[in-house]
Amino acid sequence: MKSINIVCKRKKQDALIVAQDIIRNCEKSVNIWLDEESAGRIGYGQAFELEHVADHTDLIIVLGGDGTLLSVARQIKGRDIPILGVNLGGLGFLTEISLEELPEMLPLVIKGEYETSVRSMLDVAVRRKEEEIFRLSLLNDAVITKDALARIIDIETHVDNEYLTTFRGDGLIVSTSTGSTGYSLSAGGPILYPSLEHVVLTPICPHMLTNRPIILPKEVTVRARLLSPDERVILTLDGQVGFPLEFMDEVVMKKSDFSVSLIKSASKSYFEVLRNKLKWGER
Repeated sequence: MKSINIVCKRKKQDALIVAQDIIRNCEKSVNIWLDEESAGRIGYGQAFELEHVADHTDLIIVLGGDGTLLSVARQIKGRDIPILGVNLGGLGFLTEISLEELPEMLPLVIKGEYETSVRSMLDVAVRRKEEEIFRLSLLNDAVITKDALARIIDIETHVDNEYLTTFRGDGLIVSTSTGSTGYSLSAGGPILYPSLEHVVLTPICPHMLTNRPIILPKEVTVRARLLSPDERVILTLDGQVGFPLEFMDEVVMKKSDFSVSLIKSASKSYFEVLRNKLKWGER
């Protein structure tokens, strides 16, 4: 590897300290760049804007948590740049490399000695009166949900051209396998192994208790139409990007052609990560 881009969690002093350590230890062997905000805070001369995080680099290091990694993943746009996610605290399923692992693992990664987990992404578009008005590719999930003061909403849902049902409740989550351990899990959805390319539909607080989560094959297109005329409804993407929906708007979701490559921990498996993060087996 010749060049590394580092992204630090915003306003996280620990991330800046780790970034400075990486620069000191590795700048003689690789060219290192920092995200613009972090570079400005420590007075580092080589900086990039976040939307260019995948430009002219061989590796992206994310210092922070899953939210920071999700924001980076949306900017890669299909380019085959591996991401090394370093967890600096909190519940991180994506940033699975611990700070203790980093000193031993980073030199190996720079030499090309690592394995990756390829994660599928989701394409999401909003159509209003037959016109596409919004589009984004994401890694975790798309959530259609009512505003805090809104009543139950109706979401007419089709899989390809076949009617599935009209969900009545607080909303609907459409997640990737990667996103299955996020909001979907909290709403009662299943955990999918991250290399699977399936899509999960999970209703949020459904009015009918028989509305249960469903796992769909990767080839399908999900269309969800808002049938509630007088309610405030938001489409939230990866928990970070919001788009207001109107009556009869249609949200179209399908597996993306884009994917993201996450570097695996050298010392623990995915199942060990699950056990530790979800505290399985503890009493």
